[in-house]
Amino acid sequence: MDQYITLFFNGSHSLYMDGVAWNATQTWVWIPLFLIILYTLFREHDLRHFFFLLALLLLSVVIADQVASSIFKPWIARWRPTHNPQIAQWVDIVNGYRGGLYGFFSSHAANTATLATALSLLFQNRRTSLSLSSWVLLNCWTRIYLGVHYFGDLLVGLLLGILLGGLAYRCYRVVFCNSYQHHYYPPLQNNITTIYLLTLIFLSIPWRLCF
Repeated sequence: MDQYITLFFNGSHSLYMDGVAWNATQTWVWIPLFLIILYTLFREHDLRHFFFLLALLLLSVVIADQVASSIFKPWIARWRPTHNPQIAQWVDIVNGYRGGLYGFFSSHAANTATLATALSLLFQNRRTSLSLSSWVLLNCWTRIYLGVHYFGDLLVGLLLGILLGGLAYRCYRVVFCNSYQHHYYPPLQNNITTIYLLTLIFLSIPWRLCF
């Protein structure tokens, strides 16, 4: 079943969609989003809270990444679809990209879900939460589209990310339980949604067809 779902969402035989998926999975595309998130955190917290929160978020993402990459992938040793001899011939790839040998579970899914969950709980803003959730799902889609992850890889990564993100937020609240003062700036938080939407517009431009 996992293979059927993966092959269903993998590829499209469209150069345009190949370009969208390829660009959307690149970290550099999301730098503006990361910067506006950092700026929002800085504006809404004093320096002590800001640096602790920043360190906590980074630590949570590193844990998610290392649990996936350094523990589960070599331990479970499950081939990525692009390397699985049973289905590799039917997997569409983009720019010759096949990823590493093993893919269970997805670091992309775990990392993005960790960050999005913690930030959504922290900001408590519906638009921001929807934007971050959409960002996570978009990243998951690119991984299955490019054929480097099974649906199950993504699902497990999402579950771990949600758990770690929730724990990170809980840790922050426990440490600062007596001095927790969150100064909400809804217009500033809405800029996260604006930057995310602008990035989507950028990704929708058929760059591969222009060069």
